Amino acid sequence: MSALPVLYSFRRCPYAMRARMALLVSGVAVELREVALSSKPAEMIAASPKAAVPVLVLPTGGVIDESIDIMRWALAQNDPENWLVGDDAALIATNDGAFKHHLDRYKYPDRHDTDTIEHRDAGIAILLDLEARLVTHANLCGDARTLADIAIMPFVRQFAAVDPAWFAAQPLPRLQTWLTSHTISALFDQAMLRTKPWVPGDVPVILRAPG
Repeated sequence: MSALPVLYSFRRCPYAMRARMALLVSGVAVELREVALSSKPAEMIAASPKAAVPVLVLPTGGVIDESIDIMRWALAQNDPENWLVGDDAALIATNDGAFKHHLDRYKYPDRHDTDTIEHRDAGIAILLDLEARLVTHANLCGDARTLADIAIMPFVRQFAAVDPAWFAAQPLPRLQTWLTSHTISALFDQAMLRTKPWVPGDVPVILRAPG
């Protein structure tokens, strides 16, 4: 058993991104194990049979295999930026439910046999609600970034990347500024560390905040 929590992750997965960002900001160091989705480690599957990243295995043997729960667990250990003040459960549920549903069908229409434009428009309707929240504050729950921002941002980033020119032309100036501010942050850069897929016997890669 590792002396540190072990995080099975996939760099480009939005769920794994938000888990890594919360762990970093909390100051909780973890052993990072990058997963090749085509060849998932038996150790990860043994810990979490649903075999979906991220999975956090605690030194006690406990397992947390929902990204939002990993975020809340990390912040319960240490919350130096007071992110839990912005734990807007309803807003996050809309992102993880309706918005993710439309995002998947917009991004992968062939996989889902769906109408791209229908789901793109439904996604934009949800993003317009976020735009309205940003009228008075720089972030979704106030001026400072909180859990809600980091829980939702990776999915908005994914939506924007499907057709960047089209997204840039939408009436979402505050949301576009918000998205840019998070994707150019030092925290996001640290969370997007590139590592090769883990195999047993590798020298541990430790994910921790600088300093």
